[in-house]
Amino acid sequence: MSEGKNVVVGRMDGKVVLVAGAGSSGPGWGNGKAAAVLYAREGARVLAADRSLKAADETRDIIRGEGGTCEAFAADVSRSADCAAMVAACVAAYGRLDVLHNNVGIAETGGPVEASEESWNRVIAVNQTSVFLTCKHALPVLLGGGGGAIVNIASVAAIRWIGFPYLAYSASKAAIVAMTQNMAVQYAPDRIRVNCVLPGLMDTPMIREPLTANYGGDVETMIATRNAQVPTGRMGDGWDTAHAALFLASDEARYITGAQLVVDGGFTLRAA
Repeated sequence: MSEGKNVVVGRMDGKVVLVAGAGSSGPGWGNGKAAAVLYAREGARVLAADRSLKAADETRDIIRGEGGTCEAFAADVSRSADCAAMVAACVAAYGRLDVLHNNVGIAETGGPVEASEESWNRVIAVNQTSVFLTCKHALPVLLGGGGGAIVNIASVAAIRWIGFPYLAYSASKAAIVAMTQNMAVQYAPDRIRVNCVLPGLMDTPMIREPLTANYGGDVETMIATRNAQVPTGRMGDGWDTAHAALFLASDEARYITGAQLVVDGGFTLRAA
């Protein structure tokens, strides 16, 4: 895909979007980086937040280089104070908030015996608690503005085994699905829609370091193996996730809330 460019324009005109996890963990296009750029291409004013200010700055510079509007912000979204500051910075920059996009996530492998307690706590804090905290601070702003949308990035690991022990990651992503459903019902009367995207096997910078060991330590073997697991014959990429998120965030999805949009090339349809 040619860096996510499409023919539809203006789907987010007038909207302010806060993307938590808008940087990329390495060279290339991660889910959050692609989403932030795509929102901007569709007319949104974006706050690109990331734990790494350098990564957030890179996303900001891409958006501005294309003529879009973006501010960068450094935040560790596993910390309540950082989430509060992040939302406040968005309101200070643009005067409002219309869409919260939660993309932050880390992957650490291991079952209950192999994984350390430190690993478990770290994954839950970064992947799951962060969604609780960003929503805690963003929802009052969305309510004050008369509504909006939240898009949470979960994973197909929330609903099935993906080939190796992934306990903390799977548990955290399953929690995001449940949190999405809970918030969708609670805030539906307030015109706030809450949905989640469940990416399948994706070829993004995030998979290179933490997952290679599960495929014998060779990146090319990992890529070939994961491609072969997908019925379409290839992994997805950050743009596939971004386009799904864009739809759920846009007014085109105005009657959709509490949804789990699986983006996996048919991976979860296979019995083995």
